[in-house]
Amino acid sequence: MIEEKKSFISWPVLAMMSFVTVIGFDDIIYNFANQGLGVITSWIILLLLYVIPYSLMVGQLGSVFNHEGGGLTSWVRGTSGDRLGYFTAWTYWAASIPYVVDTANAVVVGFGWLVNGNDSMEDKMSNSMFALLTFCIFLAFIFLQRHFKRSLEVLSTLGGGAMFIMALLFVFMTFASLFMPNGHIETQPMNLGAVIPKFDLHYLTTIGLLIYAINGAELVAPFVTRMRKPQREFPKAMIMLTIMTIFLTVFGSFSLGVFFNAHHLPNNLKMNGSYYAFQRLGEFFHLGNTLMYVFAVTQIIYMCALLAVLLDAMTRMLISDTGKRFMPKALTKLNAEGLPINGYILTTALSAFILLLGVFLPEMNDIFNWLLNLNGIISPGVTCWIFYAFIRIRLNSQTFQSDYVFIKNDRMAVFVGSWCLAVTVIATLFGILPQDAPYGSSLFWHELIINIVGIVVLIGLGFIMPILAKREQEKSLQQ
Repeated sequence: MIEEKKSFISWPVLAMMSFVTVIGFDDIIYNFANQGLGVITSWIILLLLYVIPYSLMVGQLGSVFNHEGGGLTSWVRGTSGDRLGYFTAWTYWAASIPYVVDTANAVVVGFGWLVNGNDSMEDKMSNSMFALLTFCIFLAFIFLQRHFKRSLEVLSTLGGGAMFIMALLFVFMTFASLFMPNGHIETQPMNLGAVIPKFDLHYLTTIGLLIYAINGAELVAPFVTRMRKPQREFPKAMIMLTIMTIFLTVFGSFSLGVFFNAHHLPNNLKMNGSYYAFQRLGEFFHLGNTLMYVFAVTQIIYMCALLAVLLDAMTRMLISDTGKRFMPKALTKLNAEGLPINGYILTTALSAFILLLGVFLPEMNDIFNWLLNLNGIISPGVTCWIFYAFIRIRLNSQTFQSDYVFIKNDRMAVFVGSWCLAVTVIATLFGILPQDAPYGSSLFWHELIINIVGIVVLIGLGFIMPILAKREQEKSLQQ
């Protein structure tokens, strides 16, 4: 009998796959808005002391639990039991709620730029209309995703690749502009002091958004077992990933400093910064708004595809595995087409709740910034599960064997895992404080309150579901 030839994945291919999931042009914009050119130092420190160990830990977890597909929920369930596995799935799903709403927001902003050719939508549209349009886009994809999900998965891959190309194009064209007769740098003085961040309370509140920007390596964890020699090749892939990410973040941030004065940034840079950047680049090369329109189309396609795939994936993940044991049957029920309709309804209801929390903020820009910052709290919070699971397998290394091992010495591995966990917990806690409002102002307290309310509701429901499920099971036994 001839044995089927196994196909292996090379380490450069895995590095490229990881890169698309880890960083994007908007991530560079958001953190540049928070820290200015000082973010260059932050990127280098974070990538060397956090991202490399984080990625390599993910590789070992994926190798240990390769029979379960290497998902985050299975890692925690495998080390700590079904109940904690369920709660991990819930928090992962809860973290996706602000993310999908933020994605729908980005679609609305993209269409605004595509139609108007500028940022005038911000002045013309009320907060309630902005929230309503976001919700309508959200609902449209709830209804349409079953028809277009497969094609949109392809589009999301193409959109992600196109977004990467646009980011590289921006960096290379910016550097080319500096060698032209009228080329100049907006940020002055451009010296060593400009790239050193100011380590204060505001800086601590922005670390969460940095972690939010670079997490996602766990999505490629299942592929570690498809490498020919994972012990040697996986670290190479992650080091290549880090080098590419450093290149894009460092040179991307510097390029933004060429077109924007890092000491006096626009208040709405997070919402419109990507469009401003390509608009200014196009103006410099006498291309008008061409580059901006190309970016807007790329952004809309990518975000629409991402929204459709996320809505389906997050809901299915929640109701699978342990979800069926710890959640009411109504939420895990599938219709004739195999779709978790009630799960979609819960997702829609909580998304509407998040939108409602933000609609009373003073300006549309405040809504966008607040929602983005909410991601910078919840997403790093979920990343803590990765380090928790890694510490657990290294404390019981004889039980959890794997083809790939990150740091052979268990004590050192636990120390590094604890370091990453501590950094992530600190970033999560400080992220609760608003970043874009003056400390102590009415807007600061408003955003702080809705941050806490949003977190309590999204995470708190995860504790309530098992109680409802238990009552349901007791009633069925009594009948």
